[in-house]
Amino acid sequence: MFNRRLVSLIIATASLLLLTIDAKTLDPYKVLGVERNASQREIQKAFHKLSLQYHPDKNKAKGAQAKFAEINNAYEILSDEEKRKNYDMYGDEKGNPGFQSGSPGDHGGYTYFTNGGPGQNQFTYGPSDWQSMGGQGGSQSFSFSFGGPSGGPSPFSFGMNDIFSNFFGDNSGAGGQFGGFTGSSRARPDSQSTPKSIRALSSQVYKKEVVDQGMTWLLFSYTTSLKGHQHVESLVEEVASSLKGALKVGSVNCDTEASLCKDLGIYPRRMPRVFVYSYKASEKGLLVEYDGDWGAKPLKSFCQDHLPRFSKRVDLNFVKSSSVTVDKFPTVVLLSTKKDTPVIWRVLSGLYHKRIIFYDVQVQDASDPTVKKLGVDALPAIVGWLSNGEKHVLKTGIAVKDLKSAIHDLSGLIEGFEKKNKKAASEQSKKASTDSGENQIPLLTKSNFDSLCGDQIPVCIIGAFRSSKERKKLESVLNTVSQKSLSRRQNSAHGRDSISYTLLDATKQASFLNAFDKAGFKSLDKVLVAYKPRKGTFAAFEGEITAEEVEKFISAVLNGDIRFTRTQQSPLLK
Repeated sequence: MFNRRLVSLIIATASLLLLTIDAKTLDPYKVLGVERNASQREIQKAFHKLSLQYHPDKNKAKGAQAKFAEINNAYEILSDEEKRKNYDMYGDEKGNPGFQSGSPGDHGGYTYFTNGGPGQNQFTYGPSDWQSMGGQGGSQSFSFSFGGPSGGPSPFSFGMNDIFSNFFGDNSGAGGQFGGFTGSSRARPDSQSTPKSIRALSSQVYKKEVVDQGMTWLLFSYTTSLKGHQHVESLVEEVASSLKGALKVGSVNCDTEASLCKDLGIYPRRMPRVFVYSYKASEKGLLVEYDGDWGAKPLKSFCQDHLPRFSKRVDLNFVKSSSVTVDKFPTVVLLSTKKDTPVIWRVLSGLYHKRIIFYDVQVQDASDPTVKKLGVDALPAIVGWLSNGEKHVLKTGIAVKDLKSAIHDLSGLIEGFEKKNKKAASEQSKKASTDSGENQIPLLTKSNFDSLCGDQIPVCIIGAFRSSKERKKLESVLNTVSQKSLSRRQNSAHGRDSISYTLLDATKQASFLNAFDKAGFKSLDKVLVAYKPRKGTFAAFEGEITAEEVEKFISAVLNGDIRFTRTQQSPLLK
């Protein structure tokens, strides 16, 4: 009785399977729509296109699940060189020639279902065969084969437990099913293999190499019980290869790294999940899940959109009239014709975030007067400023062969500039410690007036104060600004662009300030005056006295952006 029921169930299962595939050929080349001499690249592209079209999560049409299963089976054969070779030679990816239907009694415990073409669908078995399959300790597997168009069979083997558990529903919740059968058979051990070419990440590696390192990562999580993770891996590999140098790629096996997957919220359910470790929204990296179409082009676009954005987009006026230096870090500015920040520059801004200040500027061509003034003769170009304000043209006429080599070469350039900045900062620190008196801002007196604000000095910056507290603040700010090359302060007081810096006690030298203002700026605790002795003109700065604001004021003075007024009389000291 048991054997009869078992026979009936198997017959029903096989019949349903035959009806589901509707007597279609399973020739993998035809399934993917490629020629027999197709390259792996062509096979991969065809697979991506079809799997996107027929994926059960995307396509609810009748027959989509069956088609998706065929696509996965075909790709599994053709993407493996050994299986493909066996199929081409024998019509069987396992390399077993002659698996065709035989006569009863020839099957040794197996039942063969064959689809040899119209009018030839049949299955045969012998009573002794069923006995050997049904009893305890007996064989629990059978095979069925579908003849290819050339007459060569293509057999697939299933365990009996797999047949029934899949047919009535798999409790694992694994990926898309084909009439109760999963798209990738359990009898294929390589379907559960872990990704081979993508680096596996552990919790320790993730914390050390991924978190807030400034580099974008493309990650995918999976479990070995999920079917079809190979095509997700293949897609990730393709995108990572096209953006090599701009991002890194890794995989997380949630079977072995369950706690990491739980903590990050990346545990996969029905399918592998793909994420980008992104710096798009903030300075700290965040995992952002990809939920677009399963294709290389949209995933690549998603990755590019989430590359770092630490370079600030400015215009030429910023470079011309403002200081692009800071007290601690060196600054680099990219000049190019691009409307948006180039991908390479965005990647570099992430790699050197918190070490280098990045800007980028769009310019029309190298003939622009401001570009020429910077010393740039060809675009794209990189200009850098050390933290002491010293300018360097790092590279002009940059030629790029590919993304990876460009990032490598420009990284070396930026690292060399960073080393130069550290050396300059060290030398400046040593000079300040050994000759601190030289950096002090002198108090303007009758005896030193000619050397500080005489006719030989193009511009004299005078910080007037009315209390010891304001004197200290002015002295600190002017001392900081005077050390930067932006001020164009020369060693010689007779330098063409030299500027002198001095302090003035307004409580004792009120008559001196009256030459600039009738009230002598009495309403202010402190004031900054830029005085041009040769022309007898001046400009006053009454804003907030900070190093940044004073530096901007002096930059505007040097660039002619500040309007000067004639003094009421020649300033005299008591």
